Amino acid sequence: MNTVRNNETRYIILELLAIAFLATGGILVKISALSPINTGFYRVLFSLPLLFPIAYKHLKQLSKRDTMILLLAGIFLAGDISLWNLSFHYTSVANANLLTNLTTFTVIPFSYLIFKERIPKFFLAGAAITIAGVFILITGKTDTNGSSFFGDFLALCGSLFYAGFLLISYRLRNRISSSVIMFVSGFGSVITLLITASLVEGLQVPHGASQLWPLLGLTLFLQVIGHNLLAHCQGKVTVNLSSVICLSQPAIASIYSFFIFSENLSAIEVIGIIIIMAGVYLVKAQYNIKSIEVCNITEDS
Repeated sequence: MNTVRNNETRYIILELLAIAFLATGGILVKISALSPINTGFYRVLFSLPLLFPIAYKHLKQLSKRDTMILLLAGIFLAGDISLWNLSFHYTSVANANLLTNLTTFTVIPFSYLIFKERIPKFFLAGAAITIAGVFILITGKTDTNGSSFFGDFLALCGSLFYAGFLLISYRLRNRISSSVIMFVSGFGSVITLLITASLVEGLQVPHGASQLWPLLGLTLFLQVIGHNLLAHCQGKVTVNLSSVICLSQPAIASIYSFFIFSENLSAIEVIGIIIIMAGVYLVKAQYNIKSIEVCNITEDS
């Protein structure tokens, strides 16, 4: 019994550590000297050589149809990365992390319509609570000049693109490993981000260690350590507990941003965040969609 408890405690700590690494995403995007979409482009580009040794042996199993579907999924993921990265330049790191986690409320209705998945018993109640929390969060902002609202809007739109990525790759996850999904879809993301960055921002090339290290940090902390550590903990912690741990990311991100950027949240914003987290938990604790990870926190995000 003690051995089982010790193992569970170890995986809880590891999952919290994974979330702590994933929460650095917004910090590194804001620190990056490159523009937001360019930053996203290099994050995915640098991850491909790291994913290749893991995915290589499984690539021969892919059909042309599967490959095209994954490339399409990558286009949706690129949309999420672009909007998520842009949102950090307008709204707080905590808000952007929280609002992109609302993919649950897009994925569940569409998975019901497309895949006939069961809708959780308290889905409508959870959705109502979450909407109330979003309203409180927005009305309680200390920054009322409009840019913060625009950042929240970008983060919400990013969550829709990420939901598209999850829905497209959903069925493939039953027979294709997550490393293959992330590797092949990465090419769709890289091409899309390259074109978007060139048209919107102009393609930028990092020069020197000061411009390169945030990009490498995004690749290592999110793609390599965060996502893989989270995948390692899958099935080792109960769905309910895992949902709570995953929802701690906005809180951890807000701590980072407070010390690094002096970002402050009003008391009303904190209340809104807590209410949103309660609504999302109410739904996630009952619903275990077989997605890329246990919790859909943008990359993803």
